[in-house]
Amino acid sequence: MSKEEHYEKGMEYFGEDQLDLAIQELEKALEEDADYADVLHALGMCCYHNKDVDGAIRYGTRFKEVEPENPLAYTSLSMFFQAKGWIEKAEEMGGKAQAAGFEEAQREAQEGGSGIEE
Repeated sequence: MSKEEHYEKGMEYFGEDQLDLAIQELEKALEEDADYADVLHALGMCCYHNKDVDGAIRYGTRFKEVEPENPLAYTSLSMFFQAKGWIEKAEEMGGKAQAAGFEEAQREAQEGGSGIEE
């Protein structure tokens, strides 16, 4: 199976709340592409829902390294840090999520123009 097929299967298992199977499939996708951002995010969420906060933090940190401009990376880490009881770190990531979201909105506005055709 391709990395995309492993990702899709992993997401299917996640949707069925079969977290151990989801993690297995997603890790197979990650073996093929260590920088697969969607897989890193999904693995973080699977670990979080599977009560493996340390695993969630590990994958969430890697996701942030791969996509440092993605607000979702910071939002997820904020959740994971809060679950760990690291409130200051959680708040810091929450602030970074807001800043990244603002920057993303600015980029999209610049790329998309005003939306008015001339």
